[in-house]
Amino acid sequence: MSHPFKKIKGNFGFGIMRLPLDKNQKVNLDDFQKLVDYFMNNGFNYFDTARVYLAEDSEKALKACLTSRYKREDFVLTNKLSSSCFSKKEDIIPFFNSQLEACGVDYFDFYLMHAQSRNNYEQYQKSDAYKVASELKKEGKIKHLGISFHDSAEFLEKILLDHPEIEVVQLQFNYLDYDSEDVQSKLCYEVCKKYNKPVIVMEPVKGGRLVNLPDEADKLLRELNNGTNASYAIRFAASFDNVFMVLSGMSNMEQLKDNVSFMKNFTPLSENEFKVLDKVVKIFNKIPTIPCTSCKYCVDGCPKTIKIPDLFSIYNNYLLYKEDQAFNDYKKITLDSGKASDCIKCAKCEKICPQHLKIRDFLVNVKDTLER
Repeated sequence: MSHPFKKIKGNFGFGIMRLPLDKNQKVNLDDFQKLVDYFMNNGFNYFDTARVYLAEDSEKALKACLTSRYKREDFVLTNKLSSSCFSKKEDIIPFFNSQLEACGVDYFDFYLMHAQSRNNYEQYQKSDAYKVASELKKEGKIKHLGISFHDSAEFLEKILLDHPEIEVVQLQFNYLDYDSEDVQSKLCYEVCKKYNKPVIVMEPVKGGRLVNLPDEADKLLRELNNGTNASYAIRFAASFDNVFMVLSGMSNMEQLKDNVSFMKNFTPLSENEFKVLDKVVKIFNKIPTIPCTSCKYCVDGCPKTIKIPDLFSIYNNYLLYKEDQAFNDYKKITLDSGKASDCIKCAKCEKICPQHLKIRDFLVNVKDTLER
């Protein structure tokens, strides 16, 4: 699509949420620097971060590998105001300034009210968060104001009516969620078009779920012979005319090179490719996997230290492939953390989950399947 954000190169962005980690689970800066250089050298310049990503290491990693090494006019940086980082209006400016310092910049190109939903919107309203951000924009510390969003199309429309100053909307948008009643990708996208709000896409491969497909679905895409599974998912999102940016959270050079190979000279999906993806969705919908995207927001607050996304991933792989390795993987990952059966049903995870998953119920399924 044509958009007014002329500083942006290409329609493909780097989500700084799933970076390469070292043995201490800290960002491997040497590896990340190589990814940044390859991304920039291939004509892309959009980066997306948040304080809560990677146990608060995301911003620091960007400073070390991007902002301290490239001229400010050469890259586009998006950051976010997360609900866990403030409780009242007076907290916002100090927090925002700490983000500028952590990232090593004096302004953000885009600043988003993070993961807006009916669960947290009132907190932003009571704290005048949108008004504070608008003042920061007047000061030049924010160039464009937006939101990232996880809720119904109806609630998105309410926010856009409440805040016409919103310039962009970041949506979870992929071919598996397109017609989903829970995520409502298509309906939310249509609301954005109605109000002329350009869209940034997050989770185009749904946390990797659209890479590791069921065998039947994988075979369909291989028969197309036009690219990797990830390529169809990302190209799907980028094929819509009101989408100006598709983010990918890349953790190694192989993923980055693959993504660059088809986004550098982007071509929209063909009619036949869209039809094949419809068939893939039908195959997925026959298998009752857990639609977790591995964002890991739920992990830090778990009183029983349950690695919820990892357990869900193992469970999904068992459903998809019926391999006994899942039982060994489950035992290994729960050696030093909680099992599904340790859940005390406090619901802290469900309150923060952007997918609005019934995590407590799913943990029972995991227990019944992998702890037998």
